[in-house]
Parts: sequence; structure tokens; C-alpha cells
Amino acid sequence: MTTRTAEQRHLLEQVQQIAEGLGRSLAPFCEVIVNDLLDADRAVVAIHNNLSGRAVGDPATELGVARIADPSVPQVLANYPNRFPDGRPCKGTSIGIRDSHGNYVAALCLNMDLTPVHAAQALLAQFGSTSAPAVSESLAPAGAAAIRQHIDAFAARHGTTARGLKADARRALLRELKDAGLTDLRRAMETVATHLGVSRATVYKDFNFGGTA
Repeated sequence: MTTRTAEQRHLLEQVQQIAEGLGRSLAPFCEVIVNDLLDADRAVVAIHNNLSGRAVGDPATELGVARIADPSVPQVLANYPNRFPDGRPCKGTSIGIRDSHGNYVAALCLNMDLTPVHAAQALLAQFGSTSAPAVSESLAPAGAAAIRQHIDAFAARHGTTARGLKADARRALLRELKDAGLTDLRRAMETVATHLGVSRATVYKDFNFGGTA
């Protein structure tokens, strides 16, 4: 049996509590493992959200062995690429726990399954992709852009905005639109009404009042 100091036993117990909390919070996509680095042959003492197929009592990994052999191994190794035994991609984070003498006592390891992330990325890429880049389309009615541009230019000449045009100005605008052939476009009156911020009934009234019907 491996001999441990009271401090080392306490650290190992506390790390297991932290691992349980992380395991509950990060389920089901993150495996959380506690390795006892003072017993490399039976290093795994706790495992939550088992994704790797490892079990309590399994030996330390290569990284764990490296920490045992060389205290200069960085205490925190975060987000390094890895794979589960079945080939699923994951990213790992390993945090070494030292006692007051600087010796590694335990390691808290997190293995994040990246399969759902990669699947979501692929889905979003597919959803956002387009084809036939030479083609562009607007869901606005055909000719709507020309009508809006004409209205904005008219409003600018009158020192106001499209929605600031009064009834007399709207009637003059509609005469211009008719002369330009824009009122003959599909859904022209609807486009005019939307851009002016008035009802279609108001637009038709102004149109007819101006004697342009």
C-alpha cells in the first residue's frame, strides 16, 4: 500500500469533490477523471461521464507517468488535441495537483467530446451555404428598389424624408412615379405605401386625387 501524508490524502479527497462537481456541470459531453499520481499502477480513483472506457483502478496515462517522473512538467496543460479509443475527437485538459513540497499528488483531467461540436459546425456550414454565386435574388417585389430610390430622391429635393412627405407632396410624387412608368410595376402601390409609412388606401386616394388615374 502506498504511504501518503495527511496532506496528500486531504488533497486527493478534495480533488475528487471538485471532479464530482465538474462532472455534474459538464455532463454529458465532458469526461472528468481523477488520477492518483502516487499509485501509478492503479491511478484512476474517480471517473465521471465515462467517455473513454477507462475504469477506476486503471493505470496512469503517459502524461500521468511523465508528471510522476518529472516534476517540471507544466501544472496546467489545457485544450490539447486527443482522441477517444473509438476515434472520436476530443480536447483534453490536465491539471496537476502538488503538495506543499512541490510533489505531484494527483491530476484532474477533463476530456471534452468534440463530436457534437463538429456536427453542429457542419450543420451550420451547410445551412449557411449558397450555390450559383452568379445569381442574386431579392425577396422584395420586382422594381421595388427603383421605386424606393425615386421616392428618396424626391423627398431629398423637398428637404425631408419619405415618411415626412405631406399629402400635396405625395400627390406630386405619385405623378412623377406614373410618368416614369413605375406605378405600372407589380405591387407598386404596396411598395410606395410601405416606404412612405402610410396605408395603401391613402396612396390610392392620393393617386386618384392628383388626377393621374
